[in-house]
Amino acid sequence: MARFPTATGGLNNSIEIGLAPSGADMEISERIRKALSDRRRRIVAPNRLTRAAVLFPLFEKGGRYHVLLTKRTDRVKHHKGEISFPGGVADEGDEDTEATALRETFEEIGLPREGMEILGKLDDAVTVSSAHLVTPIVAKIAYPYPFSVNEEEIEELIEIPLEAFLEENRWMEEPHSSGDKKVLSYSFEYEGRIIWGATARIIRQFLDILFEDQ
Repeated sequence: MARFPTATGGLNNSIEIGLAPSGADMEISERIRKALSDRRRRIVAPNRLTRAAVLFPLFEKGGRYHVLLTKRTDRVKHHKGEISFPGGVADEGDEDTEATALRETFEEIGLPREGMEILGKLDDAVTVSSAHLVTPIVAKIAYPYPFSVNEEEIEELIEIPLEAFLEENRWMEEPHSSGDKKVLSYSFEYEGRIIWGATARIIRQFLDILFEDQ
């Protein structure tokens, strides 16, 4: 596996541009909202894929933005032991993908709709192993918050500073074949934990969008 080239541009130089402090919180949220709304989102036809949605939760802690992730237990049906966003498969009663992400988030970590501000959506992502079509919903969430973790599904909550994702040496890329196409798989290391698959791809896309002009 090789270190990834700086596909995200000069991200390390962007740490000082607006990930903190708290006084600029509204400006940061609006910057994210505008970056997501000003682009045409890639929408994938479901075909035989299973529809799903995840919440991409951002929060402020100690004057810096962080990302909240979950580690799955070994008792869940899919993605056992993996680090991922809160979320899951759509139910028939879900009005849309946002409803799916919000319902699953509440079921998994006890965070209600009132505890977050929706900022926008990222491109649909397809999981290779489970054939899920995942829509990521980006939100600023309340923090600190008395999360109520579903211990059957979630082993632990993981907080990672957003600026850590800007460090090139934490990212790895590996080319592989998907049908007749060559694609790159990303993985990210933080304090001995590895984030990979669709979760890593979703995070990479968020960074590419947010710091597109850097």
